[in-house]
Amino acid sequence: MLAAVAVRQNPDDPLAGLELREVPAPKPPEGWAVIRVVAAALNHHDLWTLRGVGHPADRLPIVLGCDAAGIDEDGNEVVVHPVIGDPAAGGGDETLDPGRALLSERHDGAFAELLCVPRRNLIPKPASLSFEEAACLPVAWLTAYRMLFTRAAIRPGDSVLVQGATGGVASAAIALARAAGAKVYATSRTEAKRATALTLGAHHAVPTGDRLPEKVDVVVETVGEATWAHSLRSLRPGGTVVVAGATSGSNPPADLSRIFYLQQRVLGSTGGTRDEFVALLRFIENAEIRPSVDRVLPLTQIHSGFEAMLGGHLAGKIVIRPS
Repeated sequence: MLAAVAVRQNPDDPLAGLELREVPAPKPPEGWAVIRVVAAALNHHDLWTLRGVGHPADRLPIVLGCDAAGIDEDGNEVVVHPVIGDPAAGGGDETLDPGRALLSERHDGAFAELLCVPRRNLIPKPASLSFEEAACLPVAWLTAYRMLFTRAAIRPGDSVLVQGATGGVASAAIALARAAGAKVYATSRTEAKRATALTLGAHHAVPTGDRLPEKVDVVVETVGEATWAHSLRSLRPGGTVVVAGATSGSNPPADLSRIFYLQQRVLGSTGGTRDEFVALLRFIENAEIRPSVDRVLPLTQIHSGFEAMLGGHLAGKIVIRPS
């Protein structure tokens, strides 16, 4: 079968290490299942793998792709929970399993006609979602859901600042926070992206680093060094910053005096559990919100999809149809 495979890593030219090649069809071990992939979404995680960030070279070659929706062996429409881990090893939370892995980190991913995952990672796809929409949810939307509802425990009426408004997790956080009844602020460096943030559900969008009209209860932080000082300055005493990424750098000045004096909380967050994914799907259905799809491409055009992602001029997810 045809698959998009990471064969080598290059921090300056990540797509040089991405090849379309024929690979053997997967053979599921006990407790695993094979699905026919109908749709799979691109993520920046795929580019980090190709750049050699957080992914050891000795795990190559590996099929990329963290997000998938498809049809299981019994003909059921499913969406794949992307965290492969043992809840028991994480005290009931598979994201805390020391041996956990995101799909495509230790096991071949979704940019292929067939995908093999543990059966517990298959979740019924809501009938109201297309395969393309469902494929947008597993990584970005699940990460945002855990940040807001599990880690920050937002409530209706809370105020939320989302940094880097049009990134995958940030876009999802805007839509989810708005649907949950929060007042949502968003930041971006460009006027066009601030306009996009408003269409996603933000009440106000301001240039990165600008002062907000009020201190917020929660900050969704995935940018890192470039926005960290602004995140702390924008947070009320006793408020919470939830961190799930650091795309601009991971070592900003900590400003510990502000954190302890104002009793602010800094929480890390990674991925989400199967139960959280089920809850996310229910929330989306009840709130009648949908992820935005920028374009749908065949697997043979995956390089052009990643080039568009690198260019940063997107209005939603890029989805691949492998078959």
